[in-house]
Amino acid sequence: MKHIGILAHSFEGAALCYRTMCLEGVERLGAHRHPEITLTGVGMADLLPAWDTSDLPALRAAFFEDAEKLAAAGCDFFVCPDNTAHIALESPGEPFPIPALHIGEVVADEAQRRGFRKVGILGTRFTMAGPVYPGALGRRGIGCLAPDEADRKTVDDIIFDELCLGVFTDGSRAAYVRIIEKLKADGCDSVALVCTEIPLLITADVSPLSILDSTRLLAKAAVEVALGERAMPEWRGGPVE
Repeated sequence: MKHIGILAHSFEGAALCYRTMCLEGVERLGAHRHPEITLTGVGMADLLPAWDTSDLPALRAAFFEDAEKLAAAGCDFFVCPDNTAHIALESPGEPFPIPALHIGEVVADEAQRRGFRKVGILGTRFTMAGPVYPGALGRRGIGCLAPDEADRKTVDDIIFDELCLGVFTDGSRAAYVRIIEKLKADGCDSVALVCTEIPLLITADVSPLSILDSTRLLAKAAVEVALGERAMPEWRGGPVE
């Protein structure tokens, strides 16, 4: 089996990704069995100023340093269970020391497999306005739509003030459901939960639209790679063709 690396940026999403990988291992391999997994990540607070100033080189350099730790630990490839981080990972620079499984490509593959044509995007303000999902979905001929500006602020505030800190409330769930209902009214046939903490708040039973759970999709794809059921990724950062 391949050794999986997790490059964490926000802890709740990384923890959910790790747990899902272990559960996938148990399901496929039997009790108490899963691929070897190594996780690293500094506190997100250290990098928030760089996000606020759009300093992609600084962000990429920090992620590169973490990827080097995973490579030194013997990981064969890594995942980053943080959609916003992929904005920096996709920026130009030195190739990462080991390949990475791209979360946006995994989500877009699933959207294509399920026949979705217009995907609503819920994530941080950076992800909702950023290039990762228009790129990944667009390469497959799939449209996407983010909420309006006021709703983006609501989504982003809840992420940073609550979800990333392990706080999940009924009021915030109701606010997200309302926003998903608006995306449905605007013609979306699905919603991508592309902040890795959102699946802890919004589940299929409460969502007005079919969901694409970026965290669990990434974790399952990583286990498939580790078990040789999916090809090893070749992407080492930089623009995705």
